[in-house]
Amino acid sequence: MGALPVQPPDLLLSNSHSPVLPCRPEATFGVSQLKLLFSEQQRFLHFFFAHLDYAQVHAFTHLCFLARGSIFFSGVGKSGFIAQKISQTLVSTGTKAAFLNPTDALHGDIGIVGPYDVVVLLSKSGATEELLRLVPCARAKGAYLVGVTCLKSSMLGQICDMHVYLPLERELCPFDLAPVTSTTIQMLFGDTVAIALMQAKNMTKEQYALNHPAGRIGKRLILRVHDVMKKEQEVPICKENDLLMEQLVELTSKGCGCLIVVDEDLHLLGTFTDGDLRRTLKAYGEKIFHLTIGKICNRSPRSIGPDAMAVDAMEKMEGPPSPVTFLPVINGDAVVIGIVTLHGLLSTGL
Repeated sequence: MGALPVQPPDLLLSNSHSPVLPCRPEATFGVSQLKLLFSEQQRFLHFFFAHLDYAQVHAFTHLCFLARGSIFFSGVGKSGFIAQKISQTLVSTGTKAAFLNPTDALHGDIGIVGPYDVVVLLSKSGATEELLRLVPCARAKGAYLVGVTCLKSSMLGQICDMHVYLPLERELCPFDLAPVTSTTIQMLFGDTVAIALMQAKNMTKEQYALNHPAGRIGKRLILRVHDVMKKEQEVPICKENDLLMEQLVELTSKGCGCLIVVDEDLHLLGTFTDGDLRRTLKAYGEKIFHLTIGKICNRSPRSIGPDAMAVDAMEKMEGPPSPVTFLPVINGDAVVIGIVTLHGLLSTGL
């Protein structure tokens, strides 16, 4: 009968069913060495800011501001990731932009590029083969080409319509190879230009929120009371002459914890809550069977309009003299058209 092969000692399982890993050598760096690395990176960034040609950057920013079409960012490897990030930042801050994969562009995706577009090519060396091959293709489509490199003189910079030089002293990598400083300054460049364009276009917080509808910022700036309020049969309505005991089902079945008291034309008269019910039971005892809602309701309730911001409704609920968990929604004629609850607001993610 055959036998299983003997496992090497360093692959045998321990009692905890985890691989036994070979011992690592003692760490050769400490806090001081780590701090030194951060200081070096800071120095390299200072070099970037000290030698950056702001006139070049302004010309590029102005070009993007005047662009009638889209702004496409392209790059290979780490520069490609940065190109994607910059394009996404531009889109979220109000500039029409997209990432163009250079390899895919050479196999059909260049079709998206038109004569009013700007194509920005990110390359540390300015000698990236895929980008150099992309230049004549994008030019044939009528696009304006911008090369962004970390070398003052490069092939990419020479064959593009505009060149932006991002000064790089060296990479933080001890071999000056891993792109850990060049990508940082690419990101600084792109994201700062994005904010410059955002300011130049006078983008408002409301416009910004429209680009982020699923985020908390977007919801706080977009959602209005009419978007989250309960309507029609969901609203616990009663009349002031209704007996309290006859309205207990209405009070407890709509999930609002209250009754909204109205007249025959649905004008708001008051509110009655489940908390009011407990206090009424304690104060009146058996007499509660003969009480009408109008005698025990709150005649000065807080209310809100349908076009108010949902976040303002939440703040109004939490305001003085004491917090409440709902607000009747009324139109300009004080007619009740809905109810907004704290639970409903919180469920939207505000």
